[in-house]
Amino acid sequence: MGLGAAVSNSLLRTKSIDQILADADQPEHRLKKALTVWDLMALGIGAIIGTGIFVLVGTAIVGDTHRPGAGPGIVLSFILSGFTCALAALCYAEFSAMIPVAGSAYTFSYATLGEFLAWLTGWNLILEYGVACVAVAIGWSGYFNNLLKLAGLELPYWATNPPHWAGGPEGSIANFPAAIIVLLVTAILVVGIKESARAAGVIVILKVAVIVFFIAVGTPAVSAENWTPFMPNGFEGVRAAAAIIFFAYIGFDAVSTAAEEAQNPQRDVPLGILGSLAVCTVLYISVAAVLTGLVPMSQIDVYAPVAEALNLVGFKWGAAIVAFGAVAGITSVLVVMMLGQIRVFFAMSRDQLLSPGFSKVHPRFGTPHRATILTGVAVAVLAAFFQIGEAADMTNIGTFFAFVLVSFSVMLLRYTKPHQSRPFRLPLMPLVPLLSIGACLYLMVGLPQVTWIRFVVWTVIGILVYIGYGLKHSKLAVRDASRDDIPG
Repeated sequence: MGLGAAVSNSLLRTKSIDQILADADQPEHRLKKALTVWDLMALGIGAIIGTGIFVLVGTAIVGDTHRPGAGPGIVLSFILSGFTCALAALCYAEFSAMIPVAGSAYTFSYATLGEFLAWLTGWNLILEYGVACVAVAIGWSGYFNNLLKLAGLELPYWATNPPHWAGGPEGSIANFPAAIIVLLVTAILVVGIKESARAAGVIVILKVAVIVFFIAVGTPAVSAENWTPFMPNGFEGVRAAAAIIFFAYIGFDAVSTAAEEAQNPQRDVPLGILGSLAVCTVLYISVAAVLTGLVPMSQIDVYAPVAEALNLVGFKWGAAIVAFGAVAGITSVLVVMMLGQIRVFFAMSRDQLLSPGFSKVHPRFGTPHRATILTGVAVAVLAAFFQIGEAADMTNIGTFFAFVLVSFSVMLLRYTKPHQSRPFRLPLMPLVPLLSIGACLYLMVGLPQVTWIRFVVWTVIGILVYIGYGLKHSKLAVRDASRDDIPG
């Protein structure tokens, strides 16, 4: 069989749901089932509330060289992004209850669209989570340094910036705080999923309290004059802002990556996905309204917008509390984003599209320790030595791609397997997935051209890796080869 025919066959080579569930139950690859619905909601909220609302909202309001800002219209941007995520979340909920295994959109695509598109989905999920982890670690370092300054301490610049050759100041060595927090989170993730969820849960309570504090303290100081003009750059500014603050919602899909470790996934995973998204959407819209009402658009700080807004209106002590909450919030985001990255990596390894050694589970902790350590070291190195640039855009485009495929897949599976058990059924089929696809494509168009170029380059690299390794080594390829060897 020629290379072209092999690739063509792999496009249609799907993995049955029964086989996916059976592979997940193999002793050497079985993950520990320890998560309750509250653990899953904590993971979701822990991943969603963080860098997006504490950092990126400033850029979305003010704008940058690549896109216009939304101004006070950022409230509409959050509603638009939240609506898009809600549509995709319903699609994820049906799949996660039906196929409660690690891998999220990658696994769903494997069951419906074939191995090749599943690989591309997984490859872009690696981009989504990997780049997001680096961005979050660098953001954590910045807020941590600000907290130290408030306490009268300051780390030397050479220990908090990447080297000069990577865009840092002259004489700098590495961003050590960013690398250290990644390695600490890696250790937590190796020890166990329940411990990771418990740590995320404690942090979630803290950062939600800080956000409620910001809303309560800031609301009396809001001036309606700051909301005029409401959309200084028209609806195009609102759409462009929605495309970047979409980063603020990424995280609910991380709940689906932990489905295999849920005690009652058929009920709890849909509740975890939809519940965490609902809570965060309400908080986001409230924060956006208060933030834009506190200070004029021109005075919003793009690096620490929420904390600095309180500082500008005289609540210096409030700014310190918000900065502390931001450090906590960003920490939990890092925990869950790394968890998502590792579980996708684990699932692809279990299917032998990546080296099978990374799907080994620790005999005591019940976690994929090899995949965890590799991911942790890689993210720590990147966070220490590189600037992140337009990381949010790269994360968003990978997520949009995954959302489109999941939304299409849920429709396809309703047609190809109408009698498959569905503990959670997506309402208004096929309207919801069609709206999800349309909304994702609409926001994707609002991303800068350079992001599209990088996305295409990453995808091409992924295709080459698949042709060079996965095409021949995947479990389905090995199975097909063994059948070909059997005499007819």
